[in-house]
Amino acid sequence: MIMQMIKFKTEVTEEDVLQIAHERAEDFRALPGLIQKYYFKTAEPNQYGGLYMWKSEDQMAKYRASDLAKSIPAAYKVKDMPEIETLDILFELRD
Repeated sequence: MIMQMIKFKTEVTEEDVLQIAHERAEDFRALPGLIQKYYFKTAEPNQYGGLYMWKSEDQMAKYRASDLAKSIPAAYKVKDMPEIETLDILFELRD
């Protein structure tokens, strides 16, 4: 299992971020191999992100090359380059 965390800065309001996320949710639900996606905001002003849980690195790579992934910066009016971190999950505490 693979975890990917993406953080980005935007001038879009929190209300707008939530609206955009809900409008795009079905596209993410349909992604092969995506176990879960958590939407979050950080303590940094105007910084939001997504925490993705993937079944495999291959499925994550296919998503990262997809039009859906490429549409995120425009959808959320992302400023600068997003921060992306990928982590291997060693084990799950709960199934």
